[in-house]
Amino acid sequence: MKTTIKITITACFLAVFAGCIKLEQEFYSQVTPQTFFQSEKDILAAVNRPFTHARWYMGEDRWRLQEYTADNFAITTKGRHWYNGGENERYHYHRWTVDEGWIWGAWRGTLMGVALALDAKTDLEPLDYSRFALTDEDKAAHLNQLNTLVAYFYMRGLDYFGGMPIFTTLEGENLPRSTDQELFSHIESILQEAIPLLNKKEGGEPEQGAIRQAAAVAMLAQLYFNAEAYIGRPMYQESLELAQGIVDGQYGVYALDASWNGPHGFNNDRSPEIIWSIPSAFNRLQYDWFYADFYHYNSRLYFNQDMGGNNGAHLTPSRRPDSTLYRSAFNLGAPYEKFSDGDLRKRPYRFLGNGNYEGMFINGPHTTSAGAVIVGGEEYNNQPLVFRDQVGRFSEVGPGRRFGSVNELTSRMADGEENTGVRLVKVPIPTLAENTLRWGADNPVIRLAEIYYMLAECKWRLGDQAGAATLINEVRKRNFPNQVDPNPVTVANLDKYRFLDEWSIEFLGEGRRRTDLIRWDAFTTESWWDHQPSNSNHLKRFPVPTEAIAGNNSLEQNPGY
Repeated sequence: MKTTIKITITACFLAVFAGCIKLEQEFYSQVTPQTFFQSEKDILAAVNRPFTHARWYMGEDRWRLQEYTADNFAITTKGRHWYNGGENERYHYHRWTVDEGWIWGAWRGTLMGVALALDAKTDLEPLDYSRFALTDEDKAAHLNQLNTLVAYFYMRGLDYFGGMPIFTTLEGENLPRSTDQELFSHIESILQEAIPLLNKKEGGEPEQGAIRQAAAVAMLAQLYFNAEAYIGRPMYQESLELAQGIVDGQYGVYALDASWNGPHGFNNDRSPEIIWSIPSAFNRLQYDWFYADFYHYNSRLYFNQDMGGNNGAHLTPSRRPDSTLYRSAFNLGAPYEKFSDGDLRKRPYRFLGNGNYEGMFINGPHTTSAGAVIVGGEEYNNQPLVFRDQVGRFSEVGPGRRFGSVNELTSRMADGEENTGVRLVKVPIPTLAENTLRWGADNPVIRLAEIYYMLAECKWRLGDQAGAATLINEVRKRNFPNQVDPNPVTVANLDKYRFLDEWSIEFLGEGRRRTDLIRWDAFTTESWWDHQPSNSNHLKRFPVPTEAIAGNNSLEQNPGY
């Protein structure tokens, strides 16, 4: 806000895809941080703006790149719907191009987040906080929340693309890409500097979206946890030490939630497990982008809601068309059947009233809470809608039809129907009778269960198999009646695939699966439903999008594209 020129440069940077925006010089040439900020409220608004971008960034295209390229989710073609020019198949089969919209959205979204955080930091740095009855400690906490947010966006960019242009100010344009190591070191240095200057969480405090010390420590632990994939150097010992510190309470007071749905429910801002979350409330920055993608057109009747769905996404199938399990064919995917039958989460989702609910899946007959049958509108028009943990054109089986029996059915991305696939309800949906709860569940970005699993994997990789099993079982037991786990982790059964199963089960749909597969060298080397391994290492990074190179010809493309 120093001058019109500064604002125009910032606007151009943030509107990467829309061109420069000419701002009114008569007003903005007079605006400085000293004249713009009149109260603590103005300061908090500046701090919060890049967090609003983070709310958007953590869903949509970034989530899709993490999940639809991996083994747990798919968007099958359902008759006349969802072919989308072959886009969904390209991601599932690892045949994406430099012109994909999701990849461009991730690139520009990453750099927009960095720019917004740097812009807010530039405006706040010259302020005398004492004018607003705030302390130097308050200022340091604000500035280092913004610094940590820069590190977060860059760490996601490193995960998706490798090296990116490193901006420390908004004055530069058309910078070349850094190397992977340079960006890794930049993220590391930001977090190391920010950690001691951030506030710690005290016991009982709700989470309201601020980045506290444990969140920054967790990000640094995540950076080290995936360092072998990022820079070719294992840093599991470094990650272990940071994760252990979080578990031990060195960076604030946290605890595993006693309930499986405590970290995901309507009041999850009060869950002791949440380390960093993005707030959500009805008609206020709603965490709701996934609803249309996941649910059937008529699922509004199931939820007793007024929201329609697009009926696209679902879990990859656990069973062949003949109902036999895929378990013998490949180790990955089949996420629904990876849950033990007694797992409380495996129950069908039902809202029970007074903010309570059970289960997190839609599977089997689709009925209202009163038991009325919900019918389809496509292949099963005016017929009972029954969701299947299978993919196949079952509506075309029978006398005089395309297939004589289910044994003739193929099961591919092209073979979906309107009832194909189990649907995940990780975020609870209330009925219209309690609609004030709608979108009241915050988006948990980092939670203590992740730290437990990171610590367990580090221990396992460093030779402590018993310690690893104990940590995972501490999380698992809350998912069963009376905490009796029918399939606990043991030293004998904890291997690469059990680890990948445990990450899948606990964090299903939380936008991380691709990263976990890459860390275990499974993303390009393993099979899952309707997916054969490419054995092409360059696919562990997405390409630099055509739009990005068109706007900055100093950018070099990733190898293999």
